[in-house]
Formats: sequence, C-alpha cells, structure tokens
Amino acid sequence: MKKKWMVGVFASALVLGACGSDDASEGGESSGGTTEWRFGHLADENHIWHKTALKFEELVEENADGQLEITIYPNNSLGGETDTINSIQAGSADMVISGETLQNWAPNAALMAVPYAFRDLEHVQSVVEGDIGEQIKQEISDEAGLTALYYHTRAPRNLTSNEPITSPDDLSGFSMRVPNVPLFLDTWQAAGAAPQVMDFNEVFTGLQQGVIDGQENPVDLIQSGGLYEVQDYVNRTEHVFSWIYILVGNEQYNALSEDLKQVVQDAAAEAQVYGEELYNEEIETIEQDLIDSGMEFVDVDQDAFREAMTPAVESSLSAEQLELYEQILAVE
Repeated sequence: MKKKWMVGVFASALVLGACGSDDASEGGESSGGTTEWRFGHLADENHIWHKTALKFEELVEENADGQLEITIYPNNSLGGETDTINSIQAGSADMVISGETLQNWAPNAALMAVPYAFRDLEHVQSVVEGDIGEQIKQEISDEAGLTALYYHTRAPRNLTSNEPITSPDDLSGFSMRVPNVPLFLDTWQAAGAAPQVMDFNEVFTGLQQGVIDGQENPVDLIQSGGLYEVQDYVNRTEHVFSWIYILVGNEQYNALSEDLKQVVQDAAAEAQVYGEELYNEEIETIEQDLIDSGMEFVDVDQDAFREAMTPAVESSLSAEQLELYEQILAVE
C-alpha cells in the first residue's frame, strides 16, 4: 500500500501550492486514464477513521488494476468538513467523513446525532442498518449529492472543560464550541451554556486562547485533537450516541464502471468490519490514555441534562424529523 496521505501545515501548503495545476485542483479522472479520488477528513493519522480509510484505500487499489487510486488527507488538510463537502460538490475533492453536519443539506441527517435519542451503540447500529438509516442515506444522496460507502459508530459525546461540570446549573456563562449543527446550538443553549459554531480545526486554538471554555466530542476526537493539553475535565454527559458516514460524491461514484463500483463496495464492506474491530480494540484504551495525560473524568447528572435538552430537541425538529425521532426512540 502506498503511503499517500499528507498531514498538517505541510499538507496544506502542498494542497494550496498545487491549486494552480489542473490535476491537483480537480478530483476524478486524471489525464493518464486512472481515476483519482481525494479523500479529506478531520482526524489525525492515529485515529480509527484514518486507519480504516487506509485499509479501504489498500483494498480498492489491490483490486482496481490501476484504474482507481485514492489519496487520503487527514487533519483537515483539504479544509474543514463543510469545506470538503462543498469541494466534492464543486469537483475538487471526492470523499469525506461526515455525520450530523449533513443536515445542512439533508435535514433528516440531524437524526444521526440527536441528544439523548440513542440508548447505546447497539441502539445506534439497529437504526443505521434498518429502514430509518436507509431513509437518511437516501436523503443524503438526493440532497447532498453524496453516496455513503460505510460507517463508523462513535463513542458517546462528552463535554470537556477546565472546571468540573456536573449539572446544567454549572453551565451559566460557559462558552463552548459546537459543530455546525443547529440542533446542538439549540439544545446546549437550552441547557444554559453559550454555544458557538466552530470548525474542529479551530477548537484547540480557541481553547488555548480562551475564546471558548469547552467543547463536546467523543473521547477519540478529544485525544486525536490533543485537547488534553488545553482541557482538564471530561464530564460524562454522554449526551449523544451516533454514527458517521464515509462518503463519495454521487457524480464521482456513478462515473465508475460497474466492475469498479463493485470493487469499491467490496472494499467498503471489508473496511466496515475492520473499523468495528479497531473500535473494539482501541476505544477502551483511549480513556486511560486521557487520564494518563492529565484529564479527570467526572460523573454528571445525566437525567438533568436530558430533562433540560429534550424540550429543545422536540421544538427544534420539523414534523417529519419529529416522526423519525419518535421512531428511533421506539427501536428495540
């Protein structure tokens, strides 16, 4: 497998410097007849998503007979999540990892990460692999122009801070980052915080400079983003269990031959299994790594957070979203 991914500032410089050439600025087929997909995501090289992406790349290229190559850009080096989606739609990138942010194109994608909608990861898996998941996937394809290839379940989202937070009463005056998800803004505001939208690649600096007091993410991204260097506490709100898709542009995917589509689908199925195995192996050690790095885990009154957020959830959802939400709650 070729080591073709690029990282950090060096990668960004290369990407920006290459924008003057036709081959570097456009995804899709190169002049040599080989289709090249540019795959950007926000995690670092040690993250489960990146390791699984490398496996997907390896499997595709082993079976594509030189007809399809994938170059992976971690660390937001193709831009933030929203920027990369826009680039895919413009034809200058091809693949991305995205979840609830997709609600900005496909409103029902909001259901991928509704606070306190999912009981645990088994509940998430039942939804994503059932009719509700298929409905959300189809809307993402129709409205965002993206084809879901495989998915990762995610560790629960927890709130980080430099003072322990055990109930919504502790959120007064607490400025925090949330992703570009309107529902997150509404629910954290209802809980008493002062949320603001910020790309993940800006979070470390925002915390370091005191622009924000905290943020919320699964422990793997807390570790991947180095947030243990600028935050002291992980407050176990566990407010969101969710999943995230690995996606390719519809146009890019549909441009493939049927044989290459099958190569991609087979690689995606195998990457799905590989990613689940990595999750089971690694996620259990991440919490201890964060503790060893100086973070303290704090138990919170989850019922109080649920009570504070649920009215905002229900009032923020459209009639169609509310129906899906109620269906999710009913899934065994």
